[in-house]
Amino acid sequence: MYTLRANQVFTTGQTLVSSGQRFELGFFNPGTSKNSFLGVWYKNILPLTVVWVANRNNPIIPGSSPASLSLGPSGFSISTNESLIVWSVNVSVVLNSPILQLLDNGNLILRDESAADAEGYVIWQSFDYITDTLLPEMKLGWNLVTGLNRNMTSWVSSSDPSTGEFTFSVDRPDQAPQLVVRKGSEKLNRWGPWDGVRFSGSEELQPNPVWTPIFNISSEEVYYTFQDIDKSTLTRFVMNQDGSAEYFTWRASNNQWGGVVTLKQSSCDGYGICGPYGSCDSKGPSCECLKGFAPKSPQEWQILTWTGGCVRRWDLDCKNADGFVRYKGLKLPDNSFLFANRSLSLKECEAECLKNCSCMAYTRIDVLARGGDCVMWFDELVDMRNYPDEGDEIYIRMARKELGICELLLHPSYQIAFVYASSESRENPYQVHREEMQEEDLELPIWDFDTISTATEEFSIANKIGEGGFGSVYKGVLPSGQEIAVKRLSVHSGQGLQEFKNEVVLIAKLQHRNLVKLLGCCIEREEKMLIYEYLPNKSLDRFLFDRRRKEVLTWRKRFDIVMGIARGLLYLHQDSRLRIIHRDLKASNILLDSEMKSKISDFGTARIFGGEQTEQMTRRVIGTYGYMSPEYAMSGHFSVKSDVFSFGVLVLEIISGRKNSGFHHPEHDLNLLGHAWNLWNEGNPLQLLDAHIEKSSSVNEVTRCIQVALLCVQQRMDDRPTMTTVLLMLSNENYLMPQPKEPGFITELLPMGDTSSSGKYLHTANDLTVTIQDGR
Repeated sequence: MYTLRANQVFTTGQTLVSSGQRFELGFFNPGTSKNSFLGVWYKNILPLTVVWVANRNNPIIPGSSPASLSLGPSGFSISTNESLIVWSVNVSVVLNSPILQLLDNGNLILRDESAADAEGYVIWQSFDYITDTLLPEMKLGWNLVTGLNRNMTSWVSSSDPSTGEFTFSVDRPDQAPQLVVRKGSEKLNRWGPWDGVRFSGSEELQPNPVWTPIFNISSEEVYYTFQDIDKSTLTRFVMNQDGSAEYFTWRASNNQWGGVVTLKQSSCDGYGICGPYGSCDSKGPSCECLKGFAPKSPQEWQILTWTGGCVRRWDLDCKNADGFVRYKGLKLPDNSFLFANRSLSLKECEAECLKNCSCMAYTRIDVLARGGDCVMWFDELVDMRNYPDEGDEIYIRMARKELGICELLLHPSYQIAFVYASSESRENPYQVHREEMQEEDLELPIWDFDTISTATEEFSIANKIGEGGFGSVYKGVLPSGQEIAVKRLSVHSGQGLQEFKNEVVLIAKLQHRNLVKLLGCCIEREEKMLIYEYLPNKSLDRFLFDRRRKEVLTWRKRFDIVMGIARGLLYLHQDSRLRIIHRDLKASNILLDSEMKSKISDFGTARIFGGEQTEQMTRRVIGTYGYMSPEYAMSGHFSVKSDVFSFGVLVLEIISGRKNSGFHHPEHDLNLLGHAWNLWNEGNPLQLLDAHIEKSSSVNEVTRCIQVALLCVQQRMDDRPTMTTVLLMLSNENYLMPQPKEPGFITELLPMGDTSSSGKYLHTANDLTVTIQDGR
């Protein structure tokens, strides 16, 4: 039977079949239930796969007489022999010749066969009353003319198709369109808004080899649907009973449904788990505050409770030059609103948002397929997520004080879109360099002088935690309670604006657990400052070369420090998006966190290599005697192997607890490298080991580290291993290592004459740092 007319009987055991034999309508018993329902399912597929249920909340209970389906002039109904109407469809027009037909797409339609346009005019259709399954061509969303909202609702269980707890729907039409899963009224997951290509924050709802997602928005309808690429393929999208939404395709090879796409795959898909102004990173998963914001409750964030979200570091002042900051690579937040019934440029959208003090953010996305639409947010920004490659951009309202004077960037997802600049700043000689930074699209943090001054108690001596050739380092505390370390460059330091810019550029582009994290920078009042994460144990040299403190450096801690430095250096040389040569690796540039984990710092002299470049020459040799490789110190030739040499020196210092530069031994005039080389050749390498750690050391591990270090400090750079090989040798006790050759600089290297560019040597707390510049 392909159609049902008013004079025909349709009862239990009979079915209505679509013309292509794809779908079937009839009465069925779901799962283990004895209740009966009228539904549509796939014909010729077992087990029974139901895609639509008519009387889902009105079952035909056991003991009732057989149910039947009948048509009349006002619609159709399900009833029993006791004339009890179980479920019905009533229409507002009189049907002279009603006919029910099951189409080959699974849609059950009611039309009047006697009407002039009977073939095309559908009076009622099951596709308007979705249960838990969306089929190709079904419309999930709103009919704006009738007010009908079509959404998917889960079954209670596999044996009970009545309305369950979970719904999947297109959110209300006054917002920019988005998809939402709810449990009752509570939002569980959200994808969107629609940006003209995809739903923001959804990697799953994009074109794929099986089906193509379609989103339509007009004055009459707002809906989501999909189409199969291969019309012979059977696919369905289901709102499951556990709250997940999943696409299935029928696999004839093994006669079963296979999942193609599952929404809600990670904890970052949970709605608003990071709270207001927080963004989720699925690699963790973990939450982080957007730059310019801090945890509302640091205590809760420490125990991984993030829902309280983040608060602004500086309150907005609408009348005092608030501006906007561009964040990139994000899932756009919830509660967005389309502004105006015409397309606006980005500048026009910004102007409209700026006029309204309640407008917290804006962006421009092509919702209506007319080139671009202005979307605004008028509440706290909730439910964001990091999508570095495929995310959207949003412009967030920020206080003038947060925007600062440095025209810099805060984060890979944070860029200045509007900056307040005073007349003084335009006269500032540092302005030229700020403009250069912006022209290069640098990803740099921004701070103002007053914030840093307050945090460090006006750079008090009590807060001073270090001093070197380039200036002083101070500990500071922000209003949020976060501790920071401020590197304040001396006006007379050897690090000029170019080195300062170089350091900020490099660190801002690097992300690794064994590299120090840059939080901000400032160029104001002729100050050059870098703001880092505060590491409570300060630098390695503070422990390594102090007789009392070095006792806490057990062999296990020293080995972990070596491994951390090696991993950080490998990242710089090979694994980061840049190839970077540090050029000043030494104990005072290795910082230690609260767990004594090592982090490489101080990138003022570092260089970026492009493409396959591995080495370079310079006339300006900048570094620290005792750590510089022979080819760099003597001829300005530096490469990844220069850093490998410095690493080898550092490892020998960590093992021995003694400095290479200034090393003294009563029996010879060799430096630490020469002393280690002698002991190795004599077969007594363990005599190099710091006496404080002999009892806790592993003989094989110590010997392996000494051998690796000697391989790193060999005279010829071609003989030295890469950091990839270094890590293999350190971590694999079965790795067959070559015997080291003689190191470079085995006797103490003392600078002759006045060789620094400033005419004097620059002393750090522990090392002799020099700059040698040849004449042109």
